[in-house]
Amino acid sequence: MASILTRGKVEVSLNNSDSKSEADPSPGARLRGLLSYGASTQLMGVHDGMSARIASAEGFAALWASGLCMSTALGVRDSDEATWNQLISLVGSMTQATSQPILVDGDAGYGNFNTARLFARAAERVDAAGVCIEDKVFPKMNSFFGNGHQLAPVGQFCGKLLACREGVADADFVLVARTETLIAGGPMTEALDRAAAYAAAGADAIFIHSRKQDVSEIAEFCRQWGNLRPIIIAPTTYHRTDMTTFRELGIAGVMWANQSMRAAYTAIRDTCRTVLAQEGVSGIEDQIAPLKEIFSLYEYEGLEQEEEKYSDWDPPGISERKAVVW
Repeated sequence: MASILTRGKVEVSLNNSDSKSEADPSPGARLRGLLSYGASTQLMGVHDGMSARIASAEGFAALWASGLCMSTALGVRDSDEATWNQLISLVGSMTQATSQPILVDGDAGYGNFNTARLFARAAERVDAAGVCIEDKVFPKMNSFFGNGHQLAPVGQFCGKLLACREGVADADFVLVARTETLIAGGPMTEALDRAAAYAAAGADAIFIHSRKQDVSEIAEFCRQWGNLRPIIIAPTTYHRTDMTTFRELGIAGVMWANQSMRAAYTAIRDTCRTVLAQEGVSGIEDQIAPLKEIFSLYEYEGLEQEEEKYSDWDPPGISERKAVVW
């Protein structure tokens, strides 16, 4: 993998010559193929097997296993309260539910270079396509809450990235470096310098985060960055920006990071309120998914057919052998 030490040079491809064969690309190889300059591939945020299955069925080519959403699904806050083993278990339920590549939120790496490396290896073992590590200190706080967002020293964070890069087996496993410089109130020059250092340390793509209500910070970063590495964004606060603008800025991936979890939260909350108030479910039945639709998504009919096939299978020749021997 070529190292990049300065900004403003040529486009860098994510394709590696030593990846798996084209006939059987790894999850990482498939994700790399989606993150090209200006593609603005949409990654839907997911938090469990059901949300991953739904997003895939509705046409999303790649998924984002959001730390906020997984933590929320586990009933805890997005401040490293969930253990990374809990999160990896959730990711495993997602990769079993879909064949779409999944990029996993690794927060700040759960400690030092070694814990970050162990997390990346664990994610690879459950068939994730890659991990994203952010440059905050551990434990971190969600980017959209409060103002206490302390960044890790550049050299320390680069060590985490290098450990992750060297610690996974698949050369195509995607390593994304997320800089929270703008979230922490730092200048654009620092965000660019940090991103360049992270690219040199082995990051395959840069996730530049902003909580401004418009795309101005992201646009400025993109203009100065060029295409040293593909850029990924999460337009949670600047969601009114259209996809054409993102493509013109050269953005490779657009993550709708938490919308499916928030939609699920709203639906469950409103259903609970209605059932409690009406002391029954008749008022909601026409507003919720019929069981038939869920059975279809989960391929119950196929399981029924397989049960008929496998519950009483008679190996070829056994009947004749029984007739002769028994």
